[in-house]
Amino acid sequence: MTKNFSAIGILFASISIFIWGITFVSTKYLLQYFSSYEILLIRFLLAYAALSIVHPKRLKLTDKKQELFFMLAGFSGVTAYQLMENMALSYTSASNVSIIVCINPIFVALFSQIFLKEKTLTPTFIIGFFLALFGVALVTFNGVLVFHLSPKGDLMALASALCWAFYSVCISVINSYGYEQVYVTRRVFAWAIIFMIPIGLLSLMIIPPESSGLENFHISNTLSVILDREFNRLRFTNPFNWLNLGFLGFGASAFCFAIWSIACRKLGTLRASLGIYLIPVVTIIFAFIVLGEKFSLMGIIGCILTIAGLFVSRMRMGK
Repeated sequence: MTKNFSAIGILFASISIFIWGITFVSTKYLLQYFSSYEILLIRFLLAYAALSIVHPKRLKLTDKKQELFFMLAGFSGVTAYQLMENMALSYTSASNVSIIVCINPIFVALFSQIFLKEKTLTPTFIIGFFLALFGVALVTFNGVLVFHLSPKGDLMALASALCWAFYSVCISVINSYGYEQVYVTRRVFAWAIIFMIPIGLLSLMIIPPESSGLENFHISNTLSVILDREFNRLRFTNPFNWLNLGFLGFGASAFCFAIWSIACRKLGTLRASLGIYLIPVVTIIFAFIVLGEKFSLMGIIGCILTIAGLFVSRMRMGK
């Protein structure tokens, strides 16, 4: 039975990693027409709507104190993490963001040991972590040995990695309550949307709406909210925009967050989080197949090292 549960956990984690790896290409396309904030809000409104249609019944908590962890999960794992990661891409290179965000597992290990009292920082984990991190660096650079530091963007990426680690701890606690994952995910998204609303209102107060025509559009501020009627008509009638928004909302959010929670429950938070190393690998492979981007020998070696690091990290990990 345990092996079956592990197989389900590995399958769900793999599906999530694969889809999340593709989201980079989808988000990159949408940033031509939407701000980081607009993508975030629309994406999770669609996700919440989808989960509400699938399971309209409301989740009743057995203890009102549990609500705190749903709030923290919504803010840390959705609002803060997703927004800062998208904004980081506007200020620094994708290479920097990919490498920094992939530090997630070490933060998950630290937080799990501090808050959940799990013995996670084993020598093999640390060795595997650095091996995989080096592989991620090779994959991300992919033959371009230039690393430009951009403090504003890099710090945002680092903060997003910390947020995801905190979210992972919250999900571990929430999983212990025994609720169905669809209801858990929907409640987390509901809190995330609540936290997003003040950001949009503040943006409207301090940032004037922009509009310069769809073909010349450029968003100078990642928190912009565009209210121009003609511009909105053009971008919201673009089928490719809806295709990408649907993919992010229904696939990468509603579906993946739900099965990721299951993966964390079956495998353990840390074991599931190790798969995050593979996101840049999936991204670069997908970009190579679909967009024809360069994939060098350095990238291939990086893929091998990343996978090897995953195996080393799992050696002698808690049963």
